[in-house]
Amino acid sequence: MHDRGAASALQYSAPPALTAAAAPRASLPTPTGRSYAAGLLLGVLLDALIADPRRWHPVAGYGRIAGVVEHRSYVPSRGRGVLHVSALVLPVIAASAVAEERLRRRPGRLGLGVVAATWTVVGATGLRREAARIGRALEQEDVDAARSLLPTLCGRDPSLLDAADLARAVVESVAENTSDAAVGSLWWGAVARLPGLLAYRAINTLDAMIGHCSERYEAFGWAAARLDDLVNLVPARLTAALTVLLAPTVGGRPSDAWRAWRRDAGAHPSPNAGPCEAAFAGALGVQLGGVTTYPYGISIRPTLGDGRPVEISDIGRATRLSSEVTFAAAVLCAGLALLVGRGKVISLAGVLR
Repeated sequence: MHDRGAASALQYSAPPALTAAAAPRASLPTPTGRSYAAGLLLGVLLDALIADPRRWHPVAGYGRIAGVVEHRSYVPSRGRGVLHVSALVLPVIAASAVAEERLRRRPGRLGLGVVAATWTVVGATGLRREAARIGRALEQEDVDAARSLLPTLCGRDPSLLDAADLARAVVESVAENTSDAAVGSLWWGAVARLPGLLAYRAINTLDAMIGHCSERYEAFGWAAARLDDLVNLVPARLTAALTVLLAPTVGGRPSDAWRAWRRDAGAHPSPNAGPCEAAFAGALGVQLGGVTTYPYGISIRPTLGDGRPVEISDIGRATRLSSEVTFAAAVLCAGLALLVGRGKVISLAGVLR
């Protein structure tokens, strides 16, 4: 009884300074939060220094696996498409969740893992590199070379495109893929950690493979397309918002980018490509949209922006804007990762755990 009272006395006589000093620590970023913030930033910097290799890239390997699975599982039905996507995405989530759990108590190793994963899934430099190659071919008036390069950037049929059409296709692809190849991965890495980073890229890859409205994939690719739409709702709008803010870096005006986004994006058939392309059109002072030719048919896209037609020189401006948006998104998402680490924002990975 005496000992219990002594302990109680000690408890209540603790100096107030101790409790006051302990309180701020609860709001400091956890080692996990710091690992993710640093990993996202360093991964983007590594991508800028060492772009995607042309061979033996992990994402390309995943695509080959998906192709083999599709060959064995394809049936033109939505249900079979749901099973196909589940079989290819859920193992990625499970494996990355296990890896994160094992590394969580080793912040240094976790940080290195985040750097490697971010470099793997972020394709911003590769996107700009391919766009620049097409731009150089067009500057040299080598339309045939530009046509041969276009499939590395988007799924359009280049055979009927002239130089102006090719330039527009490149600018539109850079705008849309700034979200797909960079901002989306960073956003999901911040809010859903390692599973978010890798699952986002898996979903985006499947959408690129089977998510288009061809006769073969109208039913089978439905799940991939709808899931990709869902995971890109926030990243696409974040891309558009950053494009508005950074319009002056390419000689544009934020008001023009904002107006094009708010007025024109909703008419685009894609709920996520629309905001990105419209904001880019306004920031660059050009007009996007029009007849868009794919191997499986022709799509008439709405007009985005009120500027002049796209010129070859606009490809360089678009890639510069894409670079600015990517690095701004990296800083923003690193900050978000710190907030998640402080517990200020609920992490999806934490909920799943």
